[in-house]
Amino acid sequence: MSLKIGFVSLGCPKNMLDTEVMLARLAKDGYEITPEQTEADIIVINTCAFIESAKKESIDNILDIAWLKENHKLKGIIVTGCLAQRYGEEVLKEFPEVDAVLGTGSYQSIVKAVEEVAKGNRFIECADENEAQLGGDRIVTTGESYAYLKISEGCNNRCTYCSIPNIRGKFRSRPMDDIINEAKELADMGIPELIVVGQDTTSYGIDLYGEYKLAELLKRLSNETKVKWLRILYCYPDKITDELIEEIKNNPKVVKYIDLPVQHISDKILKRMNRRGDGALIRSVITKLRDEIPDIAIRSTAIVGFPGETEEDFSELCEFIKWARFDRFGAFTYSREEDTPAYNFPDQIDEQLKQDRYDIIMREQLDVTDEENKKKVGKVLDVLCEGYDEVAETYYGRSYADAPDIDGKVFFSSKRKIPAGVFVKVKITDFVDYDLQGKEIK
Repeated sequence: MSLKIGFVSLGCPKNMLDTEVMLARLAKDGYEITPEQTEADIIVINTCAFIESAKKESIDNILDIAWLKENHKLKGIIVTGCLAQRYGEEVLKEFPEVDAVLGTGSYQSIVKAVEEVAKGNRFIECADENEAQLGGDRIVTTGESYAYLKISEGCNNRCTYCSIPNIRGKFRSRPMDDIINEAKELADMGIPELIVVGQDTTSYGIDLYGEYKLAELLKRLSNETKVKWLRILYCYPDKITDELIEEIKNNPKVVKYIDLPVQHISDKILKRMNRRGDGALIRSVITKLRDEIPDIAIRSTAIVGFPGETEEDFSELCEFIKWARFDRFGAFTYSREEDTPAYNFPDQIDEQLKQDRYDIIMREQLDVTDEENKKKVGKVLDVLCEGYDEVAETYYGRSYADAPDIDGKVFFSSKRKIPAGVFVKVKITDFVDYDLQGKEIK
């Protein structure tokens, strides 16, 4: 009888893709995958360790799963991903319940790790983060309406607050033909939306082809696959080329949406963060995007409480949020991460002050969101149905302006049964915070 393997996948979509590749490797080797943790013989926890809250979530999950080891049939725990890569041997030392550790450069060894744990052995492999496999067979876990498509790994930007280059390595693009072939397979499965991800999607191609190739990749994905929607995340403001804007504007398959993390607007703070470009560049990119693509939905993020952020810097950021009128926006309080330059910066900000600033800026954004959502009442949107909520007795899905998990949803009524993965036209009748409400129209 084959062992049953359970999975917990934490963190970003890029981590989820790594989980899907590990699932495929184990299934190919004859292991049974179970969604029921109490039935699993071994559980793999694919962790995140980007900021303090992510590390805490990873550790909490390890401790929760350890309870199953004491009280159910669970025989082994394997910790993979960013926490494993970042802390390696420390994970085994600090958590005796953990039986194996696999870093981000060692996903390809998941079968070996399971075999060793099944024998009762402890196992660790944290290969060079730059050796992580790009691509590979995967089991899609995101349902019928969308799948993520990873086009690159690692990052060269070296923002002073960020541990990703230490965990994921230098920037590496996947060959374009490999990406196209994977996209064809996903589209042939009937998945209508592909979401392009990487630590820095706008750098795509620079290492392989000597120039930015994201626009060309989007064109080929559109022309050579049956996908209906293409969405891009993790775009850097300083690398938004005219060609990319033209592709978003003129390609009907590329949704009019861009994820543009700005992180701040104060020139002083941007420089301390080692971000490319200044406040003027960020404003000019947003202006150009809105001028060229009037209905584009722009999503962004910012960090509050970065070392040295004064009240004046924060006020400038708040005024910028009012000016930019981001369709989607999320803030983070600065997380002081060891092995990053900003860890040793002077003028560290008090935790309570960070939280106060976070609360203020998110209130500012909610006002913007309310005003923008009022404009949508009465409009008809194309909505990609994702399912039916039995409790609320309503269908739900996403418009072009909504990426999964991070943005809002559209809840709607219909007189017919609608399967997930189908597009419907929804007239918006109301909204609650970040979500829209409406009804299907013929």
